Amino acid sequence: MLTHYCKDPMVYNGKQLSSLWAYKNFGLRGDSIVSFRGPCRVEFTEMVDLEDVLAKSPIYGPDMLHFIAEHFDSDLEKMVLRQRLFIAIVKDVLGKYTRELTRSGDDLYLGGKKLSISIATATPVSVMMHTALNIDSRGTPVPTVGLLELGAAEKEISGLAGEICEAYAAEVKGIYMARCKVRGVT
Repeated sequence: MLTHYCKDPMVYNGKQLSSLWAYKNFGLRGDSIVSFRGPCRVEFTEMVDLEDVLAKSPIYGPDMLHFIAEHFDSDLEKMVLRQRLFIAIVKDVLGKYTRELTRSGDDLYLGGKKLSISIATATPVSVMMHTALNIDSRGTPVPTVGLLELGAAEKEISGLAGEICEAYAAEVKGIYMARCKVRGVT
């Protein structure tokens, strides 16, 4: 599992959820997770979650920490499971700031305020997920909380990205290795 933190800010607009995005943009060929910082504004035409589209629920954040993972298999259910594992990993990592985070499905909350957004989807050659954590929660369309409000320092954000990506890559590797050490039963 390849990991990469893009130091240059980028706007997440939903178009990044396309097969081979990490390879085309960062030379990462194979299963990967890329993190970057920047605003999020997804127009309805780019939304993958049809519940949000039907509810006319906008997706916007002024400053977020984004993660885009791609796995080269075609099992969307497995990607949703990975997405939930990823959120659990994020919750564990952020435990150094607060133990009050709660997880509901693929989202994290603090006292009813949403910290994250997340979606999993399939492409013709892979499955992907986008997860983002609010850094600054001002101006969001729903009540939110940001990493800075949790106690993360501005200078810690890129390190958090790396820590989360490495933890996810280690879990994925561990799962693969667990599959390779057992004998079949009859």
